[in-house]
Amino acid sequence: MKAKILIVEDQFIEAHSLERILIRAGYVVCSIARSVPIALKVMEKEAPDLVLLDIYLQGSLTGVDLARSLNERNLPFVYLSANSNKQVLQEAKATKPYGFLVKPFREKDVLVMIDVALYIHQQNQELRLKSGKSGISPFMPSASGQKSMVGKSKVMQELFEMVKVVASSDISVLIGGESGTGKELIARDIHQLSDRAAKPFIVVNCSALPANLVEAELFGHEKGAFTGAVEKRIGKFEQANEGTIFLDEIGELPLEMQVRFLRVLQEKEIEPIGGKIKKVNVRVIAATNRDLEEEVAASRFRVDLFYRLNIFPINLPPLRNRRSDIPLLVKHFINIYNKQTGKSITGVSDQAMKQFETYDWPGNVRELENVIFRTVLISNGNEIQHISLPGIRNPNQEIKIKTIVENEREHILAVLQSCDWKISGSGGAAELLDIHVSTLNSRIKKLGIKK
Repeated sequence: MKAKILIVEDQFIEAHSLERILIRAGYVVCSIARSVPIALKVMEKEAPDLVLLDIYLQGSLTGVDLARSLNERNLPFVYLSANSNKQVLQEAKATKPYGFLVKPFREKDVLVMIDVALYIHQQNQELRLKSGKSGISPFMPSASGQKSMVGKSKVMQELFEMVKVVASSDISVLIGGESGTGKELIARDIHQLSDRAAKPFIVVNCSALPANLVEAELFGHEKGAFTGAVEKRIGKFEQANEGTIFLDEIGELPLEMQVRFLRVLQEKEIEPIGGKIKKVNVRVIAATNRDLEEEVAASRFRVDLFYRLNIFPINLPPLRNRRSDIPLLVKHFINIYNKQTGKSITGVSDQAMKQFETYDWPGNVRELENVIFRTVLISNGNEIQHISLPGIRNPNQEIKIKTIVENEREHILAVLQSCDWKISGSGGAAELLDIHVSTLNSRIKKLGIKK
């Protein structure tokens, strides 16, 4: 028998619409409660497996108030909402729901959300039982053999479990976190662990798309569709057909394009400029370093698009919040760049490790990797004695205060020299720095770097 579900909704039509959807799918609806007190009484008698909970309810108690009680009972719940202001969104987010459903409901979305919520809850229960056991792998399992996430801290092990859970499905994933935390790596891991691993993985940096070319880049265009369209162009979504598209910095997508993108998610079809509608089978993974809930509250991001992307949110912690992983990461990156540079560095001194562990790493793992790469390049011994970081100096060296720009210039120059000034392609500076070629060329010009 399928799960037993409690509906907490004070709107008669919407409540019974949900009830019909659930019964048709084989779920047991134990009751429809129209207020928090009634819901609490039902839970004492019925013990539901999942609660569908409206944020706004009649009476003095809201859905957010009930959510806090559900957390105490370790009972999973999904919010129902038509719209929310900034304060309500923040309060709802803090209760850690298993998802949001936007009114009016689509049957397919309701059933997918429920399946995901119940599955994640089950995995969380199993993860709690596993916590503290030895033999945990510090590496995110990956079938690609490429760079992958590294971490043995509790927060990273929980994240690895979430990735394995979501990889087996086709639902949308929204990855949050500061710049440099590894959002693209997580997206690649999800793709590589999925049934789509042999198909394309297409990366789109939404912040780098010119506003007047966003539609053509994402959906393509026919020859002659507009001035300058001298040949047919296949858009990113069509390139990713049968595979995965990773939309980095999704918060930068213009509002008018968010409407078009929402249609792709809902209908699984695109319309190239000047062309006919085409069906596409694409798994969507998006990422942002913005607080999209705040963007929604400020009307800069569509609430319906946010909820459809946020079916399975993954939030990457900044490096300063998982310092116990730093020694592991240092060793990992030294091994990588030993192979690339032909060096044989075996480790770091206690003084250097203390520097690694006490620095706040505003650029997160990407900054750590770049520092290690540069340090390995200029190192002559078998052990790293000191690292160059803003505000930290080698006590044996003359004091020299460097600006951020000077540090960046030195780092880019060292990387360019290490790869014999090759900028693009495999082994090029752009790949080693983990930035786009156009971005690197722009920085080289701005910093006045010359061969």
